[in-house]
Amino acid sequence: MERILCLLVGYAFGLFQTAYIYGRMNGIDIRQHGSGNAGTTNALRTLGKKAGAVVLVGDIVKCMLAIFVCEWIFGSNHPEMVYLVKIYAAAGAILGHNFPFYLGFKGGKGIAATGGLVFAFNPWFIPVGVGLFFGNFFITHYVSIGSLLVYVGFMIQLVVMGQLGYFGMSAPHLYEMYFVTLLLAIMAFYKHRDNISRLLNGTERKTYLNKKNKE
Repeated sequence: MERILCLLVGYAFGLFQTAYIYGRMNGIDIRQHGSGNAGTTNALRTLGKKAGAVVLVGDIVKCMLAIFVCEWIFGSNHPEMVYLVKIYAAAGAILGHNFPFYLGFKGGKGIAATGGLVFAFNPWFIPVGVGLFFGNFFITHYVSIGSLLVYVGFMIQLVVMGQLGYFGMSAPHLYEMYFVTLLLAIMAFYKHRDNISRLLNGTERKTYLNKKNKE
């Protein structure tokens, strides 16, 4: 029951579509411009750096809030599965971000929201997630590669630390946490399928912060 409630709480937080709301405040539907994605990168390219920053922070924070709320509600009663609670809350927030019912289930790709998971899950995950994303970004300027690397890095670190007993969870809870995270990673790769195709074809668009973004 707690798992379902965490998903529902997370989904409710995920419904706060920062890019869509910011776009509407500026007279546009972000989903009808640029890549059509209601996320940070499209907001940056379509509306500028301020919009990109606002959307990034908003999407990170909504996932973090979902995690904190669920941890506050269920964590004290289930200390043995607090990290599992965090994963389910984040999964709900990412699903709400990607598939908002009131926008015809057309949202974003969930990477900034996943950033909220990285920041709120455990402090040891922050340097790895930030390093993988921005290290790649400033070298290649491909947001898509950095986004997928975050998931790969998170999954590897999760399994390694879990198997070393860092989370203090039973094996069934650990494997359940791995499985839910794997599903999130698969969804992220699926949402980026067009980006992956363009990367393989050499036609993926690069993103720049200090100069005009080019096609």
